[in-house]
Parts: sequence; structure tokens; C-alpha cells
Amino acid sequence: MQDTRRTRVVLIVLLVAALALIALSYSDSSAPGLHDIRTAGGTVFGGAEHAVSSVAGFVTGSDSSAATQVKSLQGQVGKLRAELSQAQLSKSEYAQLHKLLQIAGAAQFRVVAAQVIAVGQGYQQTVTLDAGSNDGIKAQETVLNGAGLVGVVTSVTPGTATVRLSSDASTVVGVQVAPSGQLGWVSGAGPADGGDGQMRLQMLSSAAVLKPGDQLVTSASVKDHPYVPGVPVGVITKLVDVAGSLTAVALVRPYASFTALGVVGVVIVPPRHNPRFSALPPLPHPGPTVTVTVQAKPAKPGAGGTPNPAAGG
Repeated sequence: MQDTRRTRVVLIVLLVAALALIALSYSDSSAPGLHDIRTAGGTVFGGAEHAVSSVAGFVTGSDSSAATQVKSLQGQVGKLRAELSQAQLSKSEYAQLHKLLQIAGAAQFRVVAAQVIAVGQGYQQTVTLDAGSNDGIKAQETVLNGAGLVGVVTSVTPGTATVRLSSDASTVVGVQVAPSGQLGWVSGAGPADGGDGQMRLQMLSSAAVLKPGDQLVTSASVKDHPYVPGVPVGVITKLVDVAGSLTAVALVRPYASFTALGVVGVVIVPPRHNPRFSALPPLPHPGPTVTVTVQAKPAKPGAGGTPNPAAGG
């Protein structure tokens, strides 16, 4: 209790002294007594005042410098974040880009790589790419990915492009069957196809012979628009018997997965010559036949009806 009272007394004395000095500072400074009191007060309180003013001066003086440093650090952090994001993107999309370049190289396509950034919400099945006319992309150009045909560009802006997917019900693509070269066309499944996502193939000639496992590529279009030739489309999974149809009909499983699109390529320069089937993936080969010989173990004496000499049998 004595320490608490002493502390309170000291605080009260200091407050009174400070108030007195403030009052005296507004009084007549010519009085010699007041001058001495001011001098003593300055000796007592001047150290603290100088320390406070020094700190304030440091903060004020270094404010612009600190702001510059903070801005610089923020810029560096933003750059590092962008580099990290790009590294992660490259790691996750590298396989898709690599496959895309393999197809483009095999068919001699010149492509602009882009990434799907949005999915259309309307009736048509469309996606939006992060590349546009500034990158050399035009409407009615073929779009593919590392698996096969994706669709066709329908409209462009300086920085984006809209692609109608081959799975859309309004899409019709001319195709060739490998290796015979028979011509036909496939149409998109659309959203009301039971969810299997298979396209429908109709052949041009009644003499065309199809079988499950046959592969399809795009056939040539007029001036290579909207589809360049030689883009892998899909593989026949099932022949369909349609009453009244004069030509063969089949279901086709597309190579591209339209629900998992990432990196795609827009063909801005078509091949000089028809690549035909050079970009098709290799057909799966059946594994080697393995013959297994099973040798029966000899029966033990006295088991399973085998005569036992000891039993006199």
C-alpha cells in the first residue's frame, strides 16, 4: 500500500508541475523568476521531449523511403507469385501441351496454343479461349487438343475466341475412315444423348464396310475451313441398324474429352499436303499369347481310389 501511494503522489506532482509549466509558458517571459523556472523545467522534461521529437522526425523523414521499399517489395512478391503460378500451370498442363505439339507436328499444322477459360451457358456447347485476333486467330478455324478434334472457332475478340464443340448437336464434320479412306460425316451427340457422349457416323456410300475399332479423321473442307484434314476424330464403337437407311450407321467415341478441356490449339496455318492418317494414335495391339502348361501332381498312395499295395488291393 505504501508503494502504491508513493506512485500516485509522484504522478500527481509531475502532472501539477507540467500544468504549471504550460501555464507559465503563456505568461510574461520577461520576468526573471519565470525564466529560471522555465530553464529548470526544460532541464527536467527536455530529454523526454527530445526523444519523442527524434522518433517522430525519424518516422516522418523515412516515410517516403519506407513507402518506396514497401511498394518495391509488393512488386517482387507479385512477380514471385506470378512465376510460381506459371510454374504450377506448366507442370499441370505440360502433358496436354506435349501431346498437342505431337499431333501438330505429325500433321504439319501450325497452331496457336490457348487455354479454356470459360464454358458457355447457352443451348450450344461452347467454350472460351484466352487467345484471340491479336494472336492470329480467326473465325472458322479448326480447334484440337492432344487427343483430337475439339471444335471450330465461331467468333473472336482481340483477346478471346469462342469455340463450338464437336459434341454440339448442330455440329456436322466430314470424316474419312482409316485406312480405307471411305467418306462420311459425324454429328454431335448434344446434351440429350443419354450421357454417353458418342457421336453418330453416317457413311456416304452404300458399299462402305465398317467395323468396331475403325478410326476416323477429318476430311478436307473447302479452303480448309472450317476443318483442316487429318485431325483425329474418334473410333467406331458400335454399328447401328437403322430401318430405312441406305448407308451404314455407327456410333463413334470421340478422342477428345469435352468435359475436361485444358490446353488446346487453333490451326492458323493448314498443312501444305493432306496428312491423311499420320496424326492418328496407334491402334492397340493384342498382347502376346501365353501358353500355360499345368502338370497334375501324382496322387498319394491310398488316396482317391489309387490302389494301395500295403492294403492288398
